[in-house]
Amino acid sequence: MSWLKKSKEGLKTPQRKRELPDGLWTKCEDCGEILYHKELERNLWTCTKCSYHFRISARTYLKILLDEGSFVERFSEVVSTDPLKFRDTKRYSDRLRKAREETSLSEAILMGEGTIEGRPLVIGVMDFSFLGGSLASASGERIARGILLALETRRPLVLLSSSGGARMFEGILSLMQMAKTNALLARLSDAGVPYISIMTHPTTGGVTASFASVGDVILAEPRALIGFAGPRVIKQTINQELPEGFQRSEFLLAKGMVDRIVHRNELRRTLAWLLHFFAAAALLPQKPRRRAGETLARFRAVGGPVASTPPPPPAPEVQLKPFESESTPSVNGAPGVESPEGPARPPAETPGETSGTTPGGSAAFPADREIPIRE
Repeated sequence: MSWLKKSKEGLKTPQRKRELPDGLWTKCEDCGEILYHKELERNLWTCTKCSYHFRISARTYLKILLDEGSFVERFSEVVSTDPLKFRDTKRYSDRLRKAREETSLSEAILMGEGTIEGRPLVIGVMDFSFLGGSLASASGERIARGILLALETRRPLVLLSSSGGARMFEGILSLMQMAKTNALLARLSDAGVPYISIMTHPTTGGVTASFASVGDVILAEPRALIGFAGPRVIKQTINQELPEGFQRSEFLLAKGMVDRIVHRNELRRTLAWLLHFFAAAALLPQKPRRRAGETLARFRAVGGPVASTPPPPPAPEVQLKPFESESTPSVNGAPGVESPEGPARPPAETPGETSGTTPGGSAAFPADREIPIRE
């Protein structure tokens, strides 16, 4: 034993204990690097070694993206209830209560208005910590009202997704939000109002199958999991090995589902550039946009598909002279050859010819002429 640790009666050597505050260091979930918490925060919660994007809250995203103090929350009064009185291992109402206590949120999405470099927009950010960011009737209603707000004010719409899909505790009431939000986004598109979708890790299920995938511009964070069913479920279903990086944002970029992968440090700058681009494009002369339902109305009016080019003019009618006598021998319509099968027949029309018509008959067979019928 070291003499520094020895103690005599009445004499004790002081032992200094180094105390470290909690939350000072964070371990990267991807590469295992030990990161200083303040440095991680300065780098917008991305690893300085491997660029792994840590999952952050909706309020943190709003703080990163928007001008300071510009966010005004809207539709916070719309909250989920328990219409089906659902219960599995716990009551759905108890799950809602616990999620609200732990996250200080009333629903899985924050919806409101704000500015980026002074340009106004309507923005919605999903929070995965609230029941997995699941799409419920209340969150779908908030998105729907946000779309209508963007339509009314003609401000660009930005939706940032982080979700496990539809909230099955609400059954069909949650699934119908997919159709409702997409129908309103179609109206937004018809009105010429830009919609930018941002996919973060993870964006799956009904959110991927609805509003997250129909943006005018679709951005994604690096290595974000994006898909409908998870890779494990797909692998078990098809019993095949999946390609490397399957359902990651880089894989989807190569397949054309994502327009651009943007590091979190560049996300605000990219959004500012897109808002500037759309604002400049709005000043240019615009072609009249076809309203929703106009194509269907035109289809019904003409009784068929809507042609992209004017239809060609009708072919000129060719008048054919009728036979003067049934005794003219012919075979298969060729005059001058006797037919052993019986009475003569009219000459066949050449391909492409169109016989003229008269009421009750045709030029080749007038209505007042008896047509021989073979026995």
